[in-house]
Amino acid sequence: MIALKNERIAIPVVLFAGLIWSFGPLVVRNMNDPHLVTWQYIFARGLTIFMVLNLYLFFEEGSKFYKNYFKIGLSGVIGGSGLGIAMITFIYSITNTSAAVTLLCLAAMPFFTALLGFLFLKEKISLNVWVAILIATVGIVIISSGNTEKNSLLGLVYGMASSIGFSVFSVSLRWRKETPKFTTVAFSGFFCVVISTIFILSNGSNFLSSSYNGGMFSLHGTLVCIGLILYSIGSKVIPAAELTLLSLTEVIGGIFWVWLPLFGINEIPSTNTIIGGFFLFMSIIYYSLTIKTNRRFIALN
Repeated sequence: MIALKNERIAIPVVLFAGLIWSFGPLVVRNMNDPHLVTWQYIFARGLTIFMVLNLYLFFEEGSKFYKNYFKIGLSGVIGGSGLGIAMITFIYSITNTSAAVTLLCLAAMPFFTALLGFLFLKEKISLNVWVAILIATVGIVIISSGNTEKNSLLGLVYGMASSIGFSVFSVSLRWRKETPKFTTVAFSGFFCVVISTIFILSNGSNFLSSSYNGGMFSLHGTLVCIGLILYSIGSKVIPAAELTLLSLTEVIGGIFWVWLPLFGINEIPSTNTIIGGFFLFMSIIYYSLTIKTNRRFIALN
């Protein structure tokens, strides 16, 4: 793997990773009736992630890369399953509500991670982080009050579930730091393949959608993998506080692409979403500034 030791070079790399991830909602919005082929989407995206990451690990570690699967342990299984659930609930969220609501739910992930770390790893939460969590909660409540329609509210719930799933993945890596992280992410793709296969067979559906949709499914999975690889390269020299701020690239970019009339979606966030999102952004900025002195690193490997 390319090793970056200069933070000034690593920061643009991580920003670019977030920018690549931000195109995910735009890809979903350009699918044909994604709400009707959710399990086919989950199957194709999971398979793409599993195959691309294993191919990357093969070139990175050689033919014995598969031995990493014997090292993931319980933490890897829990983390990979949590990440898989996050991927599944993401598509159910974004097909039931606006991309802005889904992405803002994902932006709350640092706070769910802090709470889960407090509950299961006995990690202490400072007063400043509690303040940030309170501000984020206000933002989420405001967003919720503007999504009272049944489907939209359901999309919000799925968005929160997706954020919690990502947090479970993050906490599992803290629990057992030697867990091979890329292999755990690849396992999450395999988890999606297994779960989607069960539902597709039980519903008597086809595994394949249209060729156009299939291409979009795989494109989204590829974007996720490319972003992960770039993120892993840059994140090794960037502390967690800065990474939290840099992750906003994905949220802001994702909201912008589906709003930009050039791409034909023109999805304008509601007033409550904008106000609630402002509170969420402020909480993340406050959170990042208050833990600025914490040089903890959360790089993937």
